[in-house]
Amino acid sequence: MTTGDEESTVFAPRYDEHGLIPAVVTDAKDGSVVMLAYMNAQALALTLETGEAHYWSRSRQELWRKGSTSGDTQKIVDIRMDCDQDTVLLSVTMAGRGIACHTGRHSCFYRRVSRRSQGYKLEII
Repeated sequence: MTTGDEESTVFAPRYDEHGLIPAVVTDAKDGSVVMLAYMNAQALALTLETGEAHYWSRSRQELWRKGSTSGDTQKIVDIRMDCDQDTVLLSVTMAGRGIACHTGRHSCFYRRVSRRSQGYKLEII
């Protein structure tokens, strides 16, 4: 079912009750998903204005520019909104070491869920 907004060209991000919108981040080189972060209106505005990824840290309760301390910045290649404008998709090139994860890995999604006889287990890939 559509509400009529799916074809709108009006930019109207829909933030959650905490004023945040999820941002799925992909590597522009290979399309891999490298991280999921959150943006508030200020982070999204700074990202659009500067061409560098800015996020809202839920744990620290502060705005941050990706790479401000690590040097692993993210330059915006493309920004897309999903159909109901409640999720942002960022395509980025990563400078510095080319990593997105605070663990030093290229992607935050480095563990696969696998089924075991006694339930499920994470395996590092």
